[in-house]
Order: sequence, then structure tokens, then C-alpha cells
Amino acid sequence: MAKISASEVNNLRKISGAGIMDCKNALVEANGDTEAAIEILRKKGQKVAAKRADRESSEGATIAQVSSDSSVGAIISLNCETDFVAKNESFVSLANQLAELALNYDTKEDFLNADIDSMSVNDKLIQQTGVIGEKLMIGNFEKISAPFVGKYIHAGNKIATIVGFSKSVEGIEEASKNVAMQAAAMNPIALDENGVDQDVIEKEIEIAKDQLRQEGKPEAMLDNIAKGKLKRFFKDNTLINQAYIKDNKQSVSAYVKSVDNELSITDFKRVSLA
Repeated sequence: MAKISASEVNNLRKISGAGIMDCKNALVEANGDTEAAIEILRKKGQKVAAKRADRESSEGATIAQVSSDSSVGAIISLNCETDFVAKNESFVSLANQLAELALNYDTKEDFLNADIDSMSVNDKLIQQTGVIGEKLMIGNFEKISAPFVGKYIHAGNKIATIVGFSKSVEGIEEASKNVAMQAAAMNPIALDENGVDQDVIEKEIEIAKDQLRQEGKPEAMLDNIAKGKLKRFFKDNTLINQAYIKDNKQSVSAYVKSVDNELSITDFKRVSLA
């Protein structure tokens, strides 16, 4: 049996994220060959993943990251089975590492095939399933690019948002955080009315008309009154039209204009595990 040093075990731990005994046992089985030990750990993860494939992984950590020049933002949710694992420091650290990596890829598929620790993200998740003992998966992948991107992660890593702005100006760091926090708290369905699906609009109009009929309003008046209710729906459910949570006397759009008259929001993404 090959003699395995502590430094070899620590090196494998750094590469794989596996526990001390798992790393030592894999190295012993692989006669000290680190690459072979990684493959052994990966196969162990595959076995555990196969056993837990039908498990629901609705817990996890939702992490937003922004590039060093603030021009790109990404959100990923690393899902697991229990809240206990979701709060584990090493699990959250892995989620942050993956979110940082996600900045470099445009699609979830490309991201899952990306290299991390000499393996793909997909293989890393399988390997960590073996280490942690719970099904792990990437639930959400969102990304935006803009002249300036801000982020917000709600306490507990259950909600994360990224928001793009038309330019970088003085005070943009605070403003971007405030708007990202708004999106996290108020859960808008679109940036503005142009981003709302036509199916949603038609459904809201029908709901409004049904309510008006029940109130006894004449059929000839329904269209005009329903249009008024639709405006209210847009005000409550689109980001730029919502009342700003820190000053409900102005809209989010007005708040952004107060920072710089030419500043506007270009896009946002919100991911929630709640």
C-alpha cells in the first residue's frame, strides 16, 4: 500500500473539495496518483448522484456576481436538498465560485461544460454530490451586460438580483444597490409595460372586466375602466413604474433620474429560491 503524505491529502482536498478521509482513501486506492484519485472521487459522486436522482433539490444558495469592471452581472442558484447544507460555509463558497465563473459564459449549457478544478461544472456537481451526500444542481442561470451592472443578495442567499444601467455616473454604486434591492423586495414581472407578455395583459383585462361586471358596471364602460386598471397593474408590477421603496412619493424611474437625468435602467434579472 502506498504511503500517503498529509501534503498529498491537502492538495487533493484543495482540488476536489472532498473531506480528509475521502481524499486519503482515494489516494490509497489510487496508489498516490492524484489524477486517478480525482477520478475515484468522481465515480463515488456518480454513484451517490444516481441514487439521489429523483430527490427534490429546492433548497440552496442564490448568488449574484459582477465583473471587476461592473459591465457584466450573473446569477446562479446552486440547489441542494436541505437547508442545513444550504447554510454550510463550504457550500456557499462553492456557489460563489460558480457564480464568479458564470460571468464568462453566455448560456447555462456552456457554463455547465466550463472547466473548474480540472473538470467540468457538471462533473464538479456530481463529485460534490458524493462529498456532501445530497443531490446538487444548477437551478438558475441569468446574465446581463450593460455600461454598469449592480447586484444585491438578500440575507440567507435566497434571493439575488442584478440590474443594468445605461451609463456609469457619480453615485451609481449606491443607486444600483438600491434598485437591485427594490427588485428583490417587490418582485416586478418586467422592466416596463413593453416587457409584459401579451397573455398576461389579456388575462388582467379579463379579470378587471369580470370584477366590473360583478359590480354592475355597464358593458359599454368596461373597456375604458379596464384600461385604467391595467395602468395600475403596470405601476405595481413593472420595475421602473413601481413606487420606490425608500420614498414611495416617487417612482423607481424618477429616483434613477434624480441620480443623473440621463440615467436609465436597461435590464434586470431576479432569482428566488423562496
